[in-house]
Amino acid sequence: MTTAAAARHHVSESLQRIGVGLDSVIAADALMVTTELVTNATRHGGGITLFRTDITGDALHVSVGDASTRTPTARRSDPGQPGGYGWPLIQRLAEHIDVTLHPGGKTIRAVLRLH
Repeated sequence: MTTAAAARHHVSESLQRIGVGLDSVIAADALMVTTELVTNATRHGGGITLFRTDITGDALHVSVGDASTRTPTARRSDPGQPGGYGWPLIQRLAEHIDVTLHPGGKTIRAVLRLH
């Protein structure tokens, strides 16, 4: 995946295959988290090195790797600067998040419940 739009399309297809309607809150949350993870990897992480989704039981796992070893942090809101909402939004919507550092970057995995 090289763009947020391509990642959203992949997640949308995965959700539809298991019967989750794209007009549901579950889908909206999953697509928002996907968009933010991919956008942050592109904007702050030096580019996407991995994109993977898995559905296990009643959970969607979205993993996004990038080329930076900097872990995400919430940025203080500054009215003069755009952005700063993505990471807190991911934290609020995902049931679980883990960040794994490895040589050459990191992988962030967000888990979202599908019920």
